[in-house]
Amino acid sequence: MSNKYLEHLIPEFKVKVEALIGKCLDRNVVMRPFEGIRNPIVQAKYWRQSRSDEEVSNRLKELEQEGAYFLASCIAVVGPQAGRKLTNAIPGLSWHQWGEAVDCVWIVDNKAVWDVDGLIDNVNGYHVYAEEARALGLESGLFWPGFVDAVHVQLRTAASPQELFSLQYINQFMEQCYSRLVDNVKLKDH
Repeated sequence: MSNKYLEHLIPEFKVKVEALIGKCLDRNVVMRPFEGIRNPIVQAKYWRQSRSDEEVSNRLKELEQEGAYFLASCIAVVGPQAGRKLTNAIPGLSWHQWGEAVDCVWIVDNKAVWDVDGLIDNVNGYHVYAEEARALGLESGLFWPGFVDAVHVQLRTAASPQELFSLQYINQFMEQCYSRLVDNVKLKDH
């Protein structure tokens, strides 16, 4: 299966996602990836949507106090963002930045179906996707308490990398992987 959104996933996860999409197809449910690896700049834009200036300022101070300057710079450089809440994860704290998460949309008659509760021919594609993900040992955002993310599947059961790694390690790893990207964004703004 060739899909640009699967290209940069870690190999172990990519194989499982391809199997997941195949298992869904076996059940006549078409799931199409629309986001795989997500760089920290995009993550910062998503996180800043619906966040007040005060909340952003407080988070930046917290990150700087923890020495997570790279993560803070990702949030700062994107500026204010309009839109509905898309994520609770700041840059580095989403498995998308690690190549261990993918978002897929349910396709019916070549059209995206975003209604996560709806039935078409007595089938809910997001439920099939989540069930098959679970059967493959993947974590589905459909089953999360609180902030449900039915399009999301990830390799690890840990909700965030911060459950497994220190913020300093995450900051260092993200900087190693993405520092050129952030530098390019800063250059474009000046």
